[in-house]
Amino acid sequence: MVLSHMGIVTSPAHSLARPETQSNPTILATDLRLTLGSGESAVEILKGIDLAVPQGQTLALLGPSGSGKSSLMAVLCGLERASSGTLHVAGEDFAGMSEDDLARARRGRIGVVLQAFHLLPTMTALENVATPMELAGMPGARERAEAELIAVGLGHRLSHYPAQLSGGEQQRVAIARALAPRPALVFADEPTGNLDAATGAAIVELLFARRAEAGATLLIITHDENLARQCERVVTLADGMIASDRLATDIASDTLATNIASDTLA
Repeated sequence: MVLSHMGIVTSPAHSLARPETQSNPTILATDLRLTLGSGESAVEILKGIDLAVPQGQTLALLGPSGSGKSSLMAVLCGLERASSGTLHVAGEDFAGMSEDDLARARRGRIGVVLQAFHLLPTMTALENVATPMELAGMPGARERAEAELIAVGLGHRLSHYPAQLSGGEQQRVAIARALAPRPALVFADEPTGNLDAATGAAIVELLFARRAEAGATLLIITHDENLARQCERVVTLADGMIASDRLATDIASDTLATNIASDTLA
């Protein structure tokens, strides 16, 4: 464990979890489909997604706007029900659950970090992190919230409201809120989209470090190829289907080979 330049407790974030070594994946989706509307106005958003994500892996869902990546995230984290297919998440059968059952299944198992932070403006940083755990009946919610805020470098901002925090600080509160319950699975939807480049890079470092500390599986939804390649695995979506599914190390090797070939021809 090391202390980063931000004064945040971190640990190595990229220990590879290969799919073939995992018998109980955190996510297992088979022929997952999502159709919105009905009749002639029906639009097929997801078109037969097959995906297995082993415990502890970092994975990027990469694709342009309209590729289906955010819709897939919504289905995988139980915010949207698939039209058909099977889906098991953190040991639960999401495909067969009602909305109330999905809400209970998400509680404590799934953390979500969003581009727009979604902090409650009338609550302090400490309250924003502690309140979801208090509502879920988790013991020691305020102590856990304070510890996580200290871990993300905001021990001096516990009593500050969102309007009193910078964008980077608000996103750190959002990360603390997602990780404090120690979920098995964390989703981050364009986590740097509202931040400048330097702040965004620091937030990515923090997100990976806190994920590693918790031992959680991390799925990042992004259109940024550079961010995607910081994950262990990159799944590219196009038109509601998986276009490619590769380890980041293989992508890096192919890029290096291409550059060497280009230099040789030049």
